[in-house]
Order: sequence, then C-alpha cells, then structure tokens
Amino acid sequence: MKIGYLTSIYARASDTFVRAEVTGLRARGHTVTTYSIRKPDAAQIVSDEVRSEYERTTYLLPDHRWQVALAPLRRLFGSPLRFLRTFALSWRTGTPGIRGRLKHLAYLAEACFLAERLERDGVQHLHNHLGESSATVAMLASAASAIPFSVAIHGPYIFRAPVAWALGEKIARSAFTTCITDFTKSQCMIYAPADAWDRFELVRCGPQRRFLEGPPPPLPPEPRLVWVGRVCEEKGVPLLLDAAERLAREGRGFELALLGDGPLRASLERTLAARGLEGKVRFHGWASSSAVHEAIVASRAMVLPSFAEGLPVVLMEALALGRPVISTFIAGIPELVETGQCGWIVPAGSVDRLADAMRAALDASDAELERLGREGRRRIEERHDLERELDKLEARMRASVGEAAPTSTRRQEPASAIP
Repeated sequence: MKIGYLTSIYARASDTFVRAEVTGLRARGHTVTTYSIRKPDAAQIVSDEVRSEYERTTYLLPDHRWQVALAPLRRLFGSPLRFLRTFALSWRTGTPGIRGRLKHLAYLAEACFLAERLERDGVQHLHNHLGESSATVAMLASAASAIPFSVAIHGPYIFRAPVAWALGEKIARSAFTTCITDFTKSQCMIYAPADAWDRFELVRCGPQRRFLEGPPPPLPPEPRLVWVGRVCEEKGVPLLLDAAERLAREGRGFELALLGDGPLRASLERTLAARGLEGKVRFHGWASSSAVHEAIVASRAMVLPSFAEGLPVVLMEALALGRPVISTFIAGIPELVETGQCGWIVPAGSVDRLADAMRAALDASDAELERLGREGRRRIEERHDLERELDKLEARMRASVGEAAPTSTRRQEPASAIP
C-alpha cells in the first residue's frame, strides 16, 4: 500500500510511537510518506533515527507557505463542487468567533495543499496521529481528495475540548479510529455515533525492539530513580520535586534523573537551587531513545506522577527493561500498572502517596524489584507487542483501500522492522 502519515509536528524526540509504526509498516513493504504541519525545534532532533525521519518528511509550514495559501483557489477552480462541500464541512466543524473562523480557514488551506500532495504521491490511505488540529486537516484533506483517512486517538488533550475539535464528526467520517487504551476508546464512544463504534480498533503503543532484546539488565546498586517526559504542567514534575524534597529532609541518599525539556524547566531548575536539591535531582534535557534506554538501565525504578496522560510509552520501556514503575491512577495507566504487581500506582496530586511510593522503591530489595520488573516485562510482551499491533492496523488500512490481505507475507525480522 501507499500510506500517508500526518501529525502536527514530526519528527522529534517525543514521537517514538509514530516512528515505530512508520518504520514497522515500511519494513512490511509498504510505502509510507510522512507529512507534518510544522517543523520541530532543532533541540528535538536528538538522534540519527529522528534526523532521518525529519529529512524525508514534507512540511507544510513554513516550507510551502505560499503554495498552502493559494491551494484553496486551485481546488476551487479544479473541482468546485468538491471544494464547496469541503468548505461547508470546515465551516460546520469550526469554532465560533473571528479567531476560530480564521483558524479553520488556515486548516482548510493546509488541507487543500495536503490533498494535492497526497494525490501527487499516489497515497491510498491517510493516517493521522492525535485528534486536534492535524486531525482536522486530515478530515478536510480527505473530503477534498476522496482519499480515505483514519485517526489515532491518544489523549489527554483532545478530551479537554472534544466538541470544539469536532471529535464525533472526525470519528464518523473516518474509515476507522484507533485508540491506544480501553479508556481512550470509552471516551471516544461518548462523542461518536453508535453506528461508528464497530470502526474502533484498539491499537496499543509499544516499546522499540531494543528495549526487549536480551534479558533485563542487572539492577544498579545506586539508589537512582528516573523520570522521562515533557516538562509541563500535566506531567506533575513540581509534585515530584516536593516528594524528592521530603526524602532529602529525611536524610535519604538518592538520585533523580529528569530527561526531557519544556516550558516549566527554567522555573523548576530555580526551585531545585532554592531547595538545595541540585545534588540529588538533575535535569538532562531532551534525550535520544538510546540515551533514555541507558538512563532507565542505570536506575532502579521509573517515576511518572502525571495528572493527564494517554498511556506513556516510557512506562512500557521501563517495564520492558525489567524496571518497576511508579505512576498515577489516571486514564489508561491502571490498564498496565498495578501496585504490588509491576510497581506502584498512586492518586494523582497526592505528594504524600507519591513520596511513600518513592520511599518504598528505594527501600525495596533487589529480589523484590526484580520480581516486579519480571511481571512488568511479561505484561509488555503479552499486551504491547508492536508486530501484533501492526497486524491490526495494517488489516484496517487494507480494508480501507479495498485490498485483501496477502495469503503469505514475507517480513523482515522484528529487530530490523523497529530499529
């Protein structure tokens, strides 16, 4: 098949789940062309793998800003009835007010240009990740070109304003909708018409193959914890620093490595200095997948006290490496993490319970941490195998383009499919 992949920003350090699908589908012999509305920051191009995807991606903005601006006129004169129907869809699903209307005119222009590129590239099916602005562009591009589209819903952002983002309309018009957890699927069902429910497909994310190669590495003797993510409000990092300060006041020796960047980093680094935590807690900035792998291996557990999530891939990566995790009872996380089974799960927003869990992880024996890690790895192997998930996605895409599944498919080894 010739498949198009669209996101708002691609490729960057934080979109391992998209890259895994793209490279996995290419390894199966499909042509996958990637499109992105905007370019990522240079700081997010953290590895050769990310750079390779960056260099082969078509960026609508700013690379083709003038072509984007003129694309609606070209579509209007080339296919006036289809363009007018697409314009009506854009108007109907847009948000009221001058600012909202202007945004949707921009989405319409981007969609018209994307439709041209999809047609030029011979794309048979367009798959979009995340349900906000890029999904709007995907829906309109499909309407403008008659190329079927699908959307992958992760959360949490789309569920903050599902009506404003016309989530129900997107689901109703899509060939199918993938959801990364049962929780995500349930939230989509609230806004989707009942006759679209059979077009939902649970396609879970999973760790890259390198995280499952060989047995889990031995635990380090150092009392080190690791956090990975975007340094923003919903990740709960200020709460994590509060819990770390409590442990430090108890006289506990520990290290906490923070891998990632974001809008709160500068203020939180000042917080570290003011509380005298620099010797125990350190920010490391954006990291490549290999660097994340190394940081997890060098830790005894991962901690991720998020307030809003889908189901973070970094939790899967930690469990795949045999490291138990500490996280919060929100969204799809309880579908993977259970206290006493593969880590600790605590109420979001509770610094007391978070500090208790971190204390328990630091005090746990090697035997206990290894037991939790083994169960976590088993769950990843059983529920988050990328090849099995790609089977489901590939089957839906074949049905969308009217292509029967081959009776025999020769695939590369998984290690090559997902580098």
